[in-house]
Amino acid sequence: MSASPSEEPTPSPLRQATPADLATIAKIHRQAFFDAMPHMPVLHTPEEDLAFYTTQVFPKCEIWLAEIEGTIAGFIAHRAGWIDHLYLRPEHQRRGLGSVLLAKAQASHELLRLWAFQCNIRAQRFYEKHGFQRETETDGSGNDERQPDILYRWQRTAE
Repeated sequence: MSASPSEEPTPSPLRQATPADLATIAKIHRQAFFDAMPHMPVLHTPEEDLAFYTTQVFPKCEIWLAEIEGTIAGFIAHRAGWIDHLYLRPEHQRRGLGSVLLAKAQASHELLRLWAFQCNIRAQRFYEKHGFQRETETDGSGNDERQPDILYRWQRTAE
């Protein structure tokens, strides 16, 4: 039985990831990715996912975590001009955590781009709600999954 919105645990403030968090981050990525897009090809093992986050993502990106009661609920990995990853455990989606993580990246950059798969309608709605605009759509020939995708762009506006 799930808690009603008034009984849901309050998230802790965001914190930056450490190497000790990478195994959990890789698991959340895999869980959220295939929950949103179960038809996608499985191209990597869980061990390869962890190696990717350890050798590619962690050294190049800032990774911020959203936690609930000491458990990592989701994360964002961003770098100059790009959001590389934003994933939440499925049971923590649609509660505002993604918006909090995205706002962290938007506060750090004037311009951000990201890729989303065309089949991931929830991601499209989320990013468009937060001011991202479609820049390019592809047939997927440039990504490992060979699935059509969308390049999104967001730019901070003068206030």
